[in-house]
Amino acid sequence: MSISTESLKTSLKNERDTTARTKLLLDFMRATGQTFYDESVTQLAHALQCAHLAVKANADDATVVGALLHDFGHFLQNEHADNGDFLKSDLLHEDVAADFLAEFLPKSVVEPIRFHVLAKRYLCTVDEAYHDQLSPASQNSLRLQGGKLTEAEVDELKKNPHLEAILQVRRWDDLAKKAGKVVPTLETYTDQLTSTWL
Repeated sequence: MSISTESLKTSLKNERDTTARTKLLLDFMRATGQTFYDESVTQLAHALQCAHLAVKANADDATVVGALLHDFGHFLQNEHADNGDFLKSDLLHEDVAADFLAEFLPKSVVEPIRFHVLAKRYLCTVDEAYHDQLSPASQNSLRLQGGKLTEAEVDELKKNPHLEAILQVRRWDDLAKKAGKVVPTLETYTDQLTSTWL
């Protein structure tokens, strides 16, 4: 399957059946997620591991879907480790994903996606040990994304009503990079995604 970002958006807008919408999105992820996120896992494997961690933590459907789609901007922009410029500049994949999905999914899904990068910067600011457990790719991207937050930025993020889910998705993101880990398939999340469409 080859579908452009604009074609996907148009298809989602035109499709009123939520189950069919879910199939469109999952098919897009399957087709575009086979490239490598880092040295150990594909984009799709990373997304599935993150969502599985959310399920294991008994997260609600919106947070599970946010975990599954947190790096959807990489899928949309075809950002991956085989590109020579991957992680050499910050293409704001979190905003790309959130802006794309905000028309279709509620804030309870979209906010953890939009702020998962800022959450990494936040956690590195408030917990010195947090940075040390990041993967090399995450440590590199942290520098590109602005490093630690200012006190004002920390205070601002603390006001977000979705802060708990944002930080949960961030922590799962950092753990979802295990080569060869067997987790449930993309179709496992059909019901959760279908239930969250606006």
